[in-house]
Amino acid sequence: MSEVHGRSPRSGAVESAIEVGGEGRDTFPRLLMHHARVRPARAAMREKEYGIWQTYTWAQVAENVRAIACGLAELGFKRGDRLAIIGDNRPRLYWSVAACQCLGGIPVMLYQDAVAQEMVYVLQDAEIRFAVVEDQEQVDKMLEILPEAPFLEHVIYDDPRGLRHYTQTLLMGLDELQEMGRIHDRNQSDFLDGEIAKGAPDDISVMLYTSGTTGKPKGVCQTHRAFIAAAQGAMQVDGLTDQEDILSYLPMAWVGDHLFSFAQAMVAGFTINCPESGETVMTDLREIGPTYYFAPPRVFENLLTQVMIRMEDAGAIKRKLFHHFLGVARRCGADILDGKPVSAGDRLQYALGKLLVYGPLKNVLGMSRIRVAYTAGAAIGPDLFRFYRSIGVNLKQFYGQTETCAYVCLQPDGQIKFDSVGRPAPFVEVKLADNGEILVKGPMLLKAYYKRPDATAESINADGYFMTGDAGFFDEDGHLKIIDRAKDVGKLNDGSMFAPNYIENKLKFFQHIKEAVTFGNGRDYVTAFINIDLEAVGNWAERRGLAYAGYTDLAAQDAVYDLIRECVEQVNADLAADPNMSGSQIRRFLVLHKELDADDGELTRTRKVRRNFVAEKYAVLVEGLYGGKQRQYIETQVKYEDGRTGKVAADLRIEEARTFSTQGAKKAA
Repeated sequence: MSEVHGRSPRSGAVESAIEVGGEGRDTFPRLLMHHARVRPARAAMREKEYGIWQTYTWAQVAENVRAIACGLAELGFKRGDRLAIIGDNRPRLYWSVAACQCLGGIPVMLYQDAVAQEMVYVLQDAEIRFAVVEDQEQVDKMLEILPEAPFLEHVIYDDPRGLRHYTQTLLMGLDELQEMGRIHDRNQSDFLDGEIAKGAPDDISVMLYTSGTTGKPKGVCQTHRAFIAAAQGAMQVDGLTDQEDILSYLPMAWVGDHLFSFAQAMVAGFTINCPESGETVMTDLREIGPTYYFAPPRVFENLLTQVMIRMEDAGAIKRKLFHHFLGVARRCGADILDGKPVSAGDRLQYALGKLLVYGPLKNVLGMSRIRVAYTAGAAIGPDLFRFYRSIGVNLKQFYGQTETCAYVCLQPDGQIKFDSVGRPAPFVEVKLADNGEILVKGPMLLKAYYKRPDATAESINADGYFMTGDAGFFDEDGHLKIIDRAKDVGKLNDGSMFAPNYIENKLKFFQHIKEAVTFGNGRDYVTAFINIDLEAVGNWAERRGLAYAGYTDLAAQDAVYDLIRECVEQVNADLAADPNMSGSQIRRFLVLHKELDADDGELTRTRKVRRNFVAEKYAVLVEGLYGGKQRQYIETQVKYEDGRTGKVAADLRIEEARTFSTQGAKKAA
């Protein structure tokens, strides 16, 4: 084993992590009641409904949580029971999480966009008796799979619209549950306080299911202590206070949202803001102007794509100003943000650019007030990272898994590297196995996989380190760099290293490429499937007068293949300049006739490619890429949003891409 990194003075001492919260604040229910006492009138949550922002204070949140908890108790909810939470980010769903914890129960969040059959596994595996769902859509899913969910006894809905004539006895409105709970609370006023007092830091506070990229999802049991420690460590690094505002729009079932929108909000006492809908997120982002923001790389890529599309349509003077000051920002913006020395001339130009370009641009993006912004979930292209930092957005990367409360490494201010995920976070120890696998230890580790002692034992080694499955290395400054999933790193037949994620992330930096899947392990050379970004490529095509009748038609056009070839060859030039990856340049590629979709099983709900599934489903295309064919016909079954299935057929072109020697790469660059 290599040397242990990241052992801060407090690292490794589990109890020390909890001390930061103060006595009597070692579980989430106790934290909630603490905030209701010390900042009762401060905004805890906002929700946009019918175009108007509704504000709930900490006192109101505590009162509502009491009502839901007592209502659940009245229905027979017991300590240790699991409560499914399904829906978009809504205050009453977050309150239901807290209410469940007050009773010693375990909230289990499910992805709201999952089809009914995908939910069956979790409902069965977690033996769900109670579910709180958002609306009619989620109720219909529960009723559809009811025969396959034998434990399910009660389905409680938040939004009653469309449910007036539903007569199933297991259904109940959340309003009715809360009223029942208030009566219970009046009649037994010491009941809930007694239940909260029974809670312990090492009780399971939440169960989050892994994305299941390689098999069935596993229920990750995390304790109050684990998530509180993770929240406190991030507060310590970034100086988070109760004055922050955050937009809560990512799936509640994702560990990142639970850390940012629940655990950190509960520990720090800041305000979370729930958008009206997925379609209004950008508008709501501008209205709230969060001080603290999180988004996966794809969101930052989409925002930049939209900006570039709008600039292409702008007048010549605006375009010239934009590109001039963008050049200034690339040259010195990140250094100014980090407080590094910059010449007076560049500072003056940057100040002018801030007035004319960067300030208005950040305002359009809703990022004017951001103090700290984070991205994680996948590698972010260094150029994309540099762009946001250059215009003054303090964008940083962090690294973690569901099993570590999304908390392993953070980038401290002033120590930002575009190609690393930062240093080990407070309370966390990180070291590398002999094969380069990243091993982590700390108070944020999972307690267990639910009903999977075998998987739990396999994931934690004899020294108590969680085996992440990721491969990486530390640079000379102690920053961790991620190469790929350890199991995905392979070799070409000539011995060259093949790291598919590394190559795919380089491809996805281009605004015209939405998704990519590369192949090469055990082969003579690397090939790729490409998904174009319909909005970006569609806008590009319209400006050139190219007509198209949808994704499949656009993806097959000669001009689009030429566009994608340029992107692939630029990636090849970058790879050729890297001595470790020069042998992994892409020789052949094709543009897929359909977008990879979670509903078709090709992506997880967190938009990670299910690589083995895609390779099997499109085996005929893979063989076409390696068989020297110029075209390959395929028919693919697809699932539509209304549940119907159909077929998409296409005769796909397979194209060659130019590769570079090390010297050729330098010339191409």
